[in-house]
Amino acid sequence: MKRVAVVGAGAAGLAAAKNLREESDKFQFTVFEQTGNVGGTWVYTERVGKDEFGLPIHSSMYKSLRTNLPKEVMGFPDYPIPAQEKSYLVSAEILKFLENYAKDFKLYDHIKFFHLVTSITPINGRWSVKVKDLKNNKEKELEFDAVMVCNGHYSTPYIPRIVGAEEFKGNQIHSHDYRIPEIFRQQRVVVIGAGPSGMDLALEISREAKTVILSHHLKDPIATKFPDNVLQKPDIEFMHEKGITFKDGSTAEVDTIFYCTGYRYNFPFLSEACRVRVEDNHVKPLYKHLIHTEFPTLCFIGLPFYVCAFSLFDLQCRFFLRVFEGTMTLPSMEQMNADAEREQLKRREMGFGNRQAHMMGPLQGDYYDDLARTSGIEGLPPVLTKLHNLSSQRFLDDLINYRNDIFKVIDSENYVHVKLSH
Repeated sequence: MKRVAVVGAGAAGLAAAKNLREESDKFQFTVFEQTGNVGGTWVYTERVGKDEFGLPIHSSMYKSLRTNLPKEVMGFPDYPIPAQEKSYLVSAEILKFLENYAKDFKLYDHIKFFHLVTSITPINGRWSVKVKDLKNNKEKELEFDAVMVCNGHYSTPYIPRIVGAEEFKGNQIHSHDYRIPEIFRQQRVVVIGAGPSGMDLALEISREAKTVILSHHLKDPIATKFPDNVLQKPDIEFMHEKGITFKDGSTAEVDTIFYCTGYRYNFPFLSEACRVRVEDNHVKPLYKHLIHTEFPTLCFIGLPFYVCAFSLFDLQCRFFLRVFEGTMTLPSMEQMNADAEREQLKRREMGFGNRQAHMMGPLQGDYYDDLARTSGIEGLPPVLTKLHNLSSQRFLDDLINYRNDIFKVIDSENYVHVKLSH
């Protein structure tokens, strides 16, 4: 029996647990979760800052969040989100779905809640895992044959360095600590970043704020028609005591800088001996965004973004377990590193930088197919990628209404747009 440690009981950790449990004749495993819930980032809490144990709050969930992808692409391959009329759900419905997944596949027995992984170190071909029992304030050291890192990547804020940020006398907040729009009532707010959360939150807070400036560097104009109190501006050149100067030379007096600038991959529990590097949000050295090329019994589930997340987690888990159980033989370390370098070169040629090293979006279908083809496992149906890409375009074209769209998947290739909102 091989022993596996799973770090985190969010959607990725649950996918790992479910796949491990299905081969209980080969694997013993334990999932370590630092909070008291499954669901990871889908758990809403009003708390920000630190939790009752003095640890940073993990979840970045805000109160009103609705999914920005339809439920039809958000389930697991063998466990879809139950049918209901609407396609875009609120976070509590996704959390309930994950709780049911954990219950139906009998995963709770394998999860140690309020257990924080403090250190992971390779020792003689195995892994020393130090864990702190937060409730009893006790530490223990355990040994495992493999480690599946499933700690998510929406919990450590990325805040860009902007000249003069320390001189600005107003408020500065990252979306990780945002819960409700009322905190911006009658304020002049600059939202930095026009990714999914920046666009959503600029719209949401415009109902409370006096004015909202959406500062971004998107090359194409945003098709969505925002309310009249929302203005778009280029990146910030610098901040000063009462406001900011933008790269087009214009200035604005503002009360709050609202960073919707994304997150950093962060693995504080990995010792230096693990030789994992995160360079400008590019996690190295990994084969297929997944397996450590030097220590192939260490894997990272769920690094890619702009994906059909839960299905991807399941696919990655199945890929790793094929390797770990010996059904599939990996190429040499040199070949794996060369494969990763080739893929990143292709990305650079497409104009992607380091911060997009794990971004999929239009590349996701190729990635799913590559994982399936390389390992001989069942892949993901093409309809997921098609529907994901359409939803992403609808988000850009009609942010205000697109969540009223309703879809129905017909088969592995096709879907229908039951309702297209305008």
